[in-house]
Amino acid sequence: MGNLRRRLTQVITAIITNGYLPGFIKGDIYRGNLKRFCVPGLNCYSCPGALGSCPIGSLQAVIGSAKYQISFYVLGTIALIGTLLGRLVCGWLCPFGLIQELIHKIPSKKFRISSKNPAKFAKYLILIIFVIILPMFVVNVVGMGDPFFCKYICPAGTLEAGIPLVLMNPSLRQAIGFIFSWKVFLLILTILASIFIARPFCRFVCPLGAIYGLFNPISFYKLEVNAERCIKCNKCTKSCPISIETYKTPNSPECIRCGECIGACPTKAISSSFGFKESERKFRQMEIE
Repeated sequence: MGNLRRRLTQVITAIITNGYLPGFIKGDIYRGNLKRFCVPGLNCYSCPGALGSCPIGSLQAVIGSAKYQISFYVLGTIALIGTLLGRLVCGWLCPFGLIQELIHKIPSKKFRISSKNPAKFAKYLILIIFVIILPMFVVNVVGMGDPFFCKYICPAGTLEAGIPLVLMNPSLRQAIGFIFSWKVFLLILTILASIFIARPFCRFVCPLGAIYGLFNPISFYKLEVNAERCIKCNKCTKSCPISIETYKTPNSPECIRCGECIGACPTKAISSSFGFKESERKFRQMEIE
């Protein structure tokens, strides 16, 4: 039941954030007032149906601008979402996360990669280099920097925006060059990897997931393990798509908070709650004692 609820939430979120139907009909993008606001997950600004802006795209746009190099609005939005939910966004609200999960359902041999694998740090390097440093310091004659992550890496942008817009606009098809071909190549690699590995983009590449992950240990939404009930059977780890040892590190920065571990625990030792609820529970327990 919990997995069905999460899947419905993912689908509804994807539909709402990409609800501009005329864009898919006309091959154009929405440029109205809603584009001033960032959506929680990674969702390309240039997707024909996108009603809001991608936090990573917005962050790069400001960093690379000639006038500003920091956006308190974008950083504040990301920090607010991270403080409240952490990587719950990745597990429940990100359209590209949903796409990877659906691809992973294709029948094939599956490979599990430990959450301790050093490759997990690649997304932090991508965040620092491609989202922050390059847009800030590699600029043109008027002081403008490119959105390097969006332009050279992001497979979500290729799938959601690049391919649909190219298919619907003959003029864009004539302008296809090496960068578009490179992005399609990266998209194909991501799709192939998603068949065999659960959420490879989220785990090793996504800079937004890297940011939200930093908030996992301190966010209001938390996973909790009852030490008295936990029998250390490791079923939580086996059920986790990221292979996290939940009974040891329930709020790991790698956890996408999908809730699979909660359903897998035979003793119901794992639960989730918002921090203020846990604080209230502890306060009441102190009063009783």
